[in-house]
Amino acid sequence: MQADQIRETERRRLAALVSGDLEAANQLHADDFQLVTPHGATLSKPDYLGAIASGRLKYDIWAPGPIDVRLFGDAAVIRYRATLANTWAGQSFPPRDFWHTDLYEKRDGQWQAVWSQATEIRPPD
Repeated sequence: MQADQIRETERRRLAALVSGDLEAANQLHADDFQLVTPHGATLSKPDYLGAIASGRLKYDIWAPGPIDVRLFGDAAVIRYRATLANTWAGQSFPPRDFWHTDLYEKRDGQWQAVWSQATEIRPPD
């Protein structure tokens, strides 16, 4: 089933990002990949994977919950809640919960992440 294949691809992508496996991460992100961070910044694939390669960004935990998938031919949108802990530019962030929405496209027979957006879940003020 394609939805299960996409879920497994997302889990492999997250594992590659947490472990710093840039070879795998490079294959799982489209060349025109773009991330919208929880702070509203945008990062291209070279910026994002470069931050991981340099150690500026390090994921300590990225634990996804159930992944919902909506298929549209050779495109799919996924959404899930996850717990993340990371370090950015030397500042450590404890585990927090986020919603993730990602667009995947099937290119040359392989599913790749094209767009990704993370939104931090905060308690109401």
